[in-house]
Amino acid sequence: MEATSTLQAVSATSVPAQRWTIQALLGLFELPFNDLMYRAQQVHREHHEANAVQRSTLLSIKTGGCSEDCGYCSQSAHHGEAAKEALLETEDVIAAARAAKDKGASRFCMGAAWRGPKDKDLDRVADMIAAVKSLGLETCVTLGMLKDGQAERLKQAGLDYYNHNLDTAPEFYGQVIKTHAQSERFDTLDKVREAGIKVCCGGIVGMGETRRQRASLLVELANMNPAPDSVPINELVPMPGTPLENAPPLDPFEFVRTIAVARIIMPESMVRLSAGRQEMSDELQALCFLAGANSIFYGDKLLTAGNPEADRDEALFARLGFSAI
Repeated sequence: MEATSTLQAVSATSVPAQRWTIQALLGLFELPFNDLMYRAQQVHREHHEANAVQRSTLLSIKTGGCSEDCGYCSQSAHHGEAAKEALLETEDVIAAARAAKDKGASRFCMGAAWRGPKDKDLDRVADMIAAVKSLGLETCVTLGMLKDGQAERLKQAGLDYYNHNLDTAPEFYGQVIKTHAQSERFDTLDKVREAGIKVCCGGIVGMGETRRQRASLLVELANMNPAPDSVPINELVPMPGTPLENAPPLDPFEFVRTIAVARIIMPESMVRLSAGRQEMSDELQALCFLAGANSIFYGDKLLTAGNPEADRDEALFARLGFSAI
């Protein structure tokens, strides 16, 4: 009864006039599964093509040796097992971007394992952005925390999106990351918005957080002004050597519910089914698309974690009757 009354007060097919609350989201999470899926699909069809999915490719342009202690990340110098590598050459990045475009990707994302980029490194990344942009691809980077003026430099190079995830709920953040506060992430997001770059911001679920904490993360995202243009929802991929390597797996239906709630409260955002897809069955992925996911990472690797091969995705899209955005 509580879930029903909550939804009567807040329409599931429009952005609410008031800010979202954790309690309202818990009301959505607690709906019978079919009811939640139905509402999410209604919202999805009002704002997006029903059977179209965007394909993005993610390339690690600088791997390992990060000074942060993110408990999920194998690239951390504190506990990670990823070998430290130098920043890639621009020619190698261009070759990877061409290959991604040939396989059907429309956005090319570049990630670097830094707390934040140095200005000399940013100049090289700017060259990469300009080169990828010239291929006709949307560009996205995730470089960590930005200093004053750096977002503007990226915008000048032609950057479309900057990814900087909140990772988890504010009240759970300190259990995952101790080398910086979540508020520092908001500082970077503010710089990105002020520079006129679109925001890509989501989180990771399955790190031992409660449902209430998952709802809290989504509330933080939905109440941004405006909500992120892209919202990657990652399921934890436990990496050997990290503090979360033995984290218990999240119930698959709970993951689908998380996607559905994200779609309902952020109707105009692209909701990206991100890390964890390699471990998902085709049937589970289909439920995620039904719940409102309309973007994926495409290619055989996500930074250091595996990802389904492009041929598998092509076969799945054909079975589902999906087209590419």
